[in-house]
Amino acid sequence: MSQPQPDAAPSRAVPANGMRTFVHVLVNTAAANITTSFLWFALTFWVYLETKSVLATGIIGGAYMLLLAVFGMVFGTFVDRHRKHRVMILSGFVTLVAFLLAGGIYLSQTEATLLDLGAPWFWLFSGIILAGAVVENLRNIALSTTVTLLVPTERHANANGLVGTVQGLAFLVTSVFSGFAIGFLGMGWTLVIALVLTLAALIHLFLLKVPEDEPAREPGSKLVDFRGAAAAIRAVPGLFALILFSTFNNLVGGVYMALMDPYGLTLFPVEWWGVVLAVSSTGFLIGGGIVAAKGLGKNPIRTMLLLVVVMGLLGSLFTIREWWWLYALGIWLYMMLIPAIEAAEQTVVQKVVPFERQGRVFGAATAIEVSAAPITSFLIAPIAEFWIIPYMNTDAGQRTWGWLLGEGEARGIALVFFFSGLIMVVFAMLAFATKSYRTLSAGYREAPETTVAAGEDAGGQEAVSGTATGAGAAADAPPIPPASSAQVRGGVSDQGAAHRD
Repeated sequence: MSQPQPDAAPSRAVPANGMRTFVHVLVNTAAANITTSFLWFALTFWVYLETKSVLATGIIGGAYMLLLAVFGMVFGTFVDRHRKHRVMILSGFVTLVAFLLAGGIYLSQTEATLLDLGAPWFWLFSGIILAGAVVENLRNIALSTTVTLLVPTERHANANGLVGTVQGLAFLVTSVFSGFAIGFLGMGWTLVIALVLTLAALIHLFLLKVPEDEPAREPGSKLVDFRGAAAAIRAVPGLFALILFSTFNNLVGGVYMALMDPYGLTLFPVEWWGVVLAVSSTGFLIGGGIVAAKGLGKNPIRTMLLLVVVMGLLGSLFTIREWWWLYALGIWLYMMLIPAIEAAEQTVVQKVVPFERQGRVFGAATAIEVSAAPITSFLIAPIAEFWIIPYMNTDAGQRTWGWLLGEGEARGIALVFFFSGLIMVVFAMLAFATKSYRTLSAGYREAPETTVAAGEDAGGQEAVSGTATGAGAAADAPPIPPASSAQVRGGVSDQGAAHRD
């Protein structure tokens, strides 16, 4: 039996203290995500340092990205069918159990046994940590829908900017402290730290109260609701084009994922390269903070495309000469743009898609977009290594491109970056001329705004008007002072995680 097409997102009410409640949820999710990312990066560092096996770390990283893509729709469907607070608790509990099991295996086996790539214990140990890290993404999809649940429409972009800010600190923390933990404490104490922090975040989550009615169950729904997600996307003209554009942007991003480290390691000693990444990740903090404070303008889609043009120009120019300061500055500016671009897509979906189906749309977008970068990465790496880089080391390559790219040992990578950036610019400019851009922009402009429930009852709880989307019960979030973007930091960036993997 086919499901009915969803209508446009109805007008709905959010709690008067919803933004403060969202900040509490964001802080909790940030802490959980940082902890998971901390252990995941530490595992990758530990495995490589002890085994020197690029194959092992490549399999671990590739499996992580693959599972994110595979489970994106499963997680999105699950989020739509359950209260978001309950989803987050389940995610935290499963992650805690996974890390406890990994800790039990670590205590029961010697490190030599765990690091034997030909034995099952290595793959079981790594696989359990992998499962805990992947399940954590369930919280991230729930967090995106929580913006719609708790935050007025006019502040969606600001809330998504806060998410970008916490992503930046996650990249900073995991780039530096995971290495410190493995170098000074070892894998055992790193597991202990992750367990304690995961438990603390879960306890804090139990203390939160997020106002939401039980979601209505749709008849004939399945574990993975591809049809429901497709119907929700089709119901908004131009939305599928936005997802495709983001996917294409990630395809180009796969070039940087594959070649950014090799280029950086030609300019910096390995000890300094991690520091450069950590410092440049402050661009995430600044970019997310700007969005949190200023928003994305009246048309987030236009803002996103303009920033993609700028990003493409940066990608073309930051390796045009083999100067370390140019590369470091380019990465910093590149990372500053990422929170705004990601926030723009989320802000559009949160306004034009009905709340009841946003989980499936975010899940579908995750599944499609996350799978794009690894595909390009796997394709461009051998092309660059066996064709472009050797060509640029020949006299013919130097004569043809030397005037543009200068001299140096990594001019082949620079050539790939240059044309990848130009491709990004061209496609972003072409997107402005499409009917999908005009249609989706009009749809975003005409979509109804949320209303904020006014007044508090005698008991101090804010009365929240009933809505068709089920955010109707009275809310009693813990009182918190208004938080600035500088107070709310943590989380994990998919793009940052993909790059480090």
